[in-house]
Amino acid sequence: PPHPSADAMGKLHTISKGYRHGTRDKYAKKYRSKGLPGVSRYLTTFKRGDFVDIVVDSSVQKGMPYSFYHGRTGVVFNVNRNALGVEMTKIVGNRQLRKRIHVRIEHV
Repeated sequence: PPHPSADAMGKLHTISKGYRHGTRDKYAKKYRSKGLPGVSRYLTTFKRGDFVDIVVDSSVQKGMPYSFYHGRTGVVFNVNRNALGVEMTKIVGNRQLRKRIHVRIEHV
């Protein structure tokens, strides 16, 4: 079988590792839920210390977190007008790191 990164001529090329690589199915929406988010998404209030789930909304490209954080739960440490600061743990090797990211409200 040909190499997975071979083109039609059989030449090898690099597989790109862009910001949204491998998210075709991960960010896909169901048929009836396509389109922009509703008003209630913007009217929810968040406070410091709240637990939030990060679920990327692919219809809004601004403020989108990296795909690793999709489906993760964190604690709000900062509240801005359009975004939230969320703190969570990430396992790297044999240690746990506390990661702080800023995410727009559409992706929470």
